[in-house]
Amino acid sequence: MSENPAEPAAHVEVVLVKAGRTKIRYPAGLLRDDGNRIVVRAPWAGDGVRDFGFVRFEPGDVFTEYYWRDRWYAVKEVRDGRGALKGWYCDITRPAARSGGELVVEDLDLDLWRSADGATVLRLDEDEFAASGLGKTDPAAAAAAVQALDTLELLARKGGFETLLA
Repeated sequence: MSENPAEPAAHVEVVLVKAGRTKIRYPAGLLRDDGNRIVVRAPWAGDGVRDFGFVRFEPGDVFTEYYWRDRWYAVKEVRDGRGALKGWYCDITRPAARSGGELVVEDLDLDLWRSADGATVLRLDEDEFAASGLGKTDPAAAAAAVQALDTLELLARKGGFETLLA
């Protein structure tokens, strides 16, 4: 049974599922749930430092994460421990589902990064997406995922996510 969005709990457990298995689970503060968009904030949930080359996620980083029940992506604003914006990491996902104290999101392998200054916009993990076989097992989901990545890239290149996240 879904919680009433008008009465959000103070915290949720974000559950990121990939290929049918839980990839990561972490606690987050629930900032908003308007019935469609869910906004949570959480510290970096990974172990230690994760250096992607174009950005480093590390202890002290704070993620404000935006999920939608009707969109095939999640947008995560990343700030360092001092509050300086690093950029936005976007996951291509099936629409989010919140039930009880859990926010469940299925990762579809595709990602996008936009640096804080907008100078760097990167499409990520397209090889993983192709290898996942989603195009054969669920062509409609694969098409929605690619469309979501294209949409986010266009937003990232045309000035950012501020209007999307406002």
